[in-house]
Amino acid sequence: MSSGPPASPAAHRAHGARGGRRVDASLVVGTVLVGLVVVTALVSFVWTPHPPGLTDGSVALRGPMAGYPLGTDRLGQDELSRLMVGARTTLLVGIVAVGLAAVVGVPLGVLAGMRGGLVGRLVMRANDLLLAFPALLLAIMLAAVRGGSTTVAMVAIGIASIPTFARVTRSGVLSIMQREYVMAARSAGRTPLGIAVHHVLPGVANLVIVQSSVAFGMAILAEAGLSYLGVGTPPDVPSWGRMLYDSQATLWQTPRLAWIPGLAIALAVLGFNLLGDGLRDLLDPTLEDRR
Repeated sequence: MSSGPPASPAAHRAHGARGGRRVDASLVVGTVLVGLVVVTALVSFVWTPHPPGLTDGSVALRGPMAGYPLGTDRLGQDELSRLMVGARTTLLVGIVAVGLAAVVGVPLGVLAGMRGGLVGRLVMRANDLLLAFPALLLAIMLAAVRGGSTTVAMVAIGIASIPTFARVTRSGVLSIMQREYVMAARSAGRTPLGIAVHHVLPGVANLVIVQSSVAFGMAILAEAGLSYLGVGTPPDVPSWGRMLYDSQATLWQTPRLAWIPGLAIALAVLGFNLLGDGLRDLLDPTLEDRR
């Protein structure tokens, strides 16, 4: 009796991911931490304990109390409200910066990996040149022209992250181009664009997803650093980095104002890094065989 056609390698990998592989703890913890940040940002659209920009000098520098669960800053602003709205700013910067890096870096990586030769070398040398301009330097240059703003921070972080996406994508493309199904498609006369769309991009999707998660955490850290230095989010827009910057004036008197946003940044970055590690373990079928 015929047992039917053999299952494809993709089907075997999917079955292994569903049935034979346990859920990694880092994926669970990362998902919980990221989910907490996302929920906090979403809730801030419809509710905060107080308007984040409301100042009340009569309650300035107060510790946690009724109506102010995390206390107030030196202007009498509610720390919890600013923390909630700051999560919104943090996610916006991460989404735009990572989106910009992926939209530009992934096609460049595909081009360099598929074409190779002079074109590939030129793309990668341009990447090397871009690596010489970190996000901080780019933000300072843009701020000198446009002034410090959230947009400047997003663009600077996004541009600085392009080389990483291009390199990760290129390494995946080089591996995929040696696969039999890609060689068969080339022998059948399929165009390079068709091969890229139907074979290469789906093949590197897992790499891009994992890199996006890790880059998101780095974008959060970079935005906080830029805001802390005064070239990122402006003073009238709550952000975790700006909260750290504002806490300097009363650091010894009320260290609480520094560790609240600092802890939020640390947990958010940890969450996205753990999520990236967990997704890598889940989506890469070769890791299970190496253990």
